[in-house]
Amino acid sequence: MRRLSLLLLAALVIALPLSLLAGRVWIAPWAEPVPNATAILMELRLPRGLLAMVIGAGLGGAGAAMQGYLRNPLADPGLFGIAPGAALGAVMALFLGLAAIPFVLPAFALIGAGGAMALLAIIAGRTGGIALFTLAGLMIASLAGTLTSLAISLSPNPFSTSEIVTWLMGALTDRSWTDLWIAAPLTLAGLVVLWRTGPSLDALTLGEQAAVSLGVEAKRLQWWIVLGIGLVIGAGVAVAGIIGFVGLMVPHLVRPFTDRRPSTLIVPSALAGGLLVLVADTVCRALPMAIELRLGIALSLLGAPFFLALLLRLRRELA
Repeated sequence: MRRLSLLLLAALVIALPLSLLAGRVWIAPWAEPVPNATAILMELRLPRGLLAMVIGAGLGGAGAAMQGYLRNPLADPGLFGIAPGAALGAVMALFLGLAAIPFVLPAFALIGAGGAMALLAIIAGRTGGIALFTLAGLMIASLAGTLTSLAISLSPNPFSTSEIVTWLMGALTDRSWTDLWIAAPLTLAGLVVLWRTGPSLDALTLGEQAAVSLGVEAKRLQWWIVLGIGLVIGAGVAVAGIIGFVGLMVPHLVRPFTDRRPSTLIVPSALAGGLLVLVADTVCRALPMAIELRLGIALSLLGAPFFLALLLRLRRELA
């Protein structure tokens, strides 16, 4: 795991400077001099690149922890309903016309994520059972999605509707250092929480009863998983909207290079997630299109075929 992590870290160190060069206007020694190049690099592209790494790391680490906790290779962090809850909070800020006020939209998104976490704990927190926990997450996701659609349909004007729909697509366009300072501490805290659940997740691969016999407290583990995923997903949605499939794809790409234990998968998945989102955002920024391709759409175009391939592979294995 250490060698893999070092390789992924080296790839990030190489990819970040290269990503700063790409865009509608290329800034490179072989290109024509660009006016205000320093300001473009330091105020636009650098915070955007770092934010891509932070959000991708959170999604990748959360996906690895989620798949380990549910013992389901098709699990995705959005399954808990925390991402739809955060999105609903942000949509309410846009619906009420408060998004222009500094920090209001991220605050609403984090409140939405916290509300989803609290509701999940109320519904499934007493038993600690994984099945009830999963069903509760699906119910919350469905409810949050329905309320989001209701807010869109009742939007007071076409401009507000367009703003909500565009934000839900997920993107890092025009993000600043402020967004990075919001997302980075919360994501780091969430990843640390998830990393500390690693030994318990390893025990859980033997079955719930075996894990309990090894000293794992199911209810406490459930709370830590909810807290960790809530922090990283809530922070990501708060500043970038919904970006899907990263938490599903990255653990599968990394797992063959590890011993397949959840505890050894979380850190490499976080690094690989940061690399994937950084590269994807760079490609979106550099494509010669009239309007920049939204990051959430680009990763969905990549993730949907990946998900289909996983389903077909599982079908062959079960046949």
